[in-house]
Amino acid sequence: MQSFELDKTDFSKIKLALSGDNNQLQAVLAEYHASEIAILFERLGDEDRRRIINLLPVEIASEVISEMHEETHPEELLLKLHPDKRTEIVEELDYDDAADIIAQLEHNEQQELLDDLSEDDASNIRNLLSYQEDTAGGLMNTEFIRINLNLTKKDAIDEIIRQSEDMEEFYTIYVVDDVNTFQGIVSLKDLIKARGNLNISELVKTDIVWVSPDTDQEEVARLISQYNLTSIPVLTSDMKLLGRVTFDDVIDVLEDENTEDILKISGVSEDEELSGNWLDAVKSRLPWLIINLGTAFLASAVVRFYEPTLAKIAVLTAYMTIIAGMGGNAATQALAVTVRRISLYDLTDRQAYRTVLKEFTVGLINGGVTGLIVFGFSLYFDSNHLMGLVIFLAMTGNLIVAGVAGAAIPLLLKRVGIDPAIASSIIITTFTDIFGFFLLLGLASHLLL
Repeated sequence: MQSFELDKTDFSKIKLALSGDNNQLQAVLAEYHASEIAILFERLGDEDRRRIINLLPVEIASEVISEMHEETHPEELLLKLHPDKRTEIVEELDYDDAADIIAQLEHNEQQELLDDLSEDDASNIRNLLSYQEDTAGGLMNTEFIRINLNLTKKDAIDEIIRQSEDMEEFYTIYVVDDVNTFQGIVSLKDLIKARGNLNISELVKTDIVWVSPDTDQEEVARLISQYNLTSIPVLTSDMKLLGRVTFDDVIDVLEDENTEDILKISGVSEDEELSGNWLDAVKSRLPWLIINLGTAFLASAVVRFYEPTLAKIAVLTAYMTIIAGMGGNAATQALAVTVRRISLYDLTDRQAYRTVLKEFTVGLINGGVTGLIVFGFSLYFDSNHLMGLVIFLAMTGNLIVAGVAGAAIPLLLKRVGIDPAIASSIIITTFTDIFGFFLLLGLASHLLL
């Protein structure tokens, strides 16, 4: 299947089909994969979404619901369906997907929906709802293949076939003892190749990476990526098997975390929906802009302090914007690299020191090169060697400050338990503006006057 990109033709086709009868609409829907219909839902109203879901087979409808982006609010669509239809859809969903969607509802709405489910399904979903959304417990699926350590190969295969009848797919076979304590995993390949009279105890791999239900989702994603796993078991402190987190859930986590970091670095709250309206955007961004305005007054205070210098050498105002802008860009580069490094690795003190030292070196070299370029422009336009030297030193110094601040500030914030992405950009912008103006105007006051 080729990759799908929403275009006007697809949207027009769906809208045209919606204006016709149900048979025509069903014929058009049959041309699309469930994930493609979920994308098209982003452009449709509630009534049209509800009509389409009611026409789709339960298996397809449940997949569409699970593939819908959080911002299109699949939980609201589910709640507006007839109780029989939504019950069928929820029962078709994997428990982890059902829990993620139901978690977005109010408590009384959750109860209304869960009361219509079978006792077993409702119990499994309630259990998942008890965990924090951004933990392994909130991500895990409680459906998995589990076999006893003492089974023979033949009995194990029979048990796997029995358990897999109600599962869409599985990647790993988990092994437990007689009291359901986790012992390790067995691969299907090893099981199929093994001799017929062999016991599972002779095939089990015990050196296994696992997580607890409270493990942060970013750590779960890191472990699955680091060890190239298709799934990772979730265990209690006494090694009882609770569930598994699969790689497809981790892909969603990585996408969400990367989006969150990008928004935070830009001074945008992660609560702002990418498809939200202008009022939501204003509420999300305005507080950060006000904070940024407050820090900008600090940089303005430096300029005011050196107002006599500017009155005598007005040309410095032209170079102020260059030096401040270059410092801001350099700091953003260092910040982006450092925040990404923090999110991927748990840096030791030595690694943190080397990160700051690296950015100091980069700032020194980049500052020297760009400082020389601005020095040349100053000689050409202003014919003043001493002014060129002041600008060179200010540019070099500010890019060093930018590099060190861009690396050190997020590391310090991480150390004291503050999210480095959300606070770093505002602090660093202030640093580069203040030091850029201070270096340029301070040096000019001492060397040019």
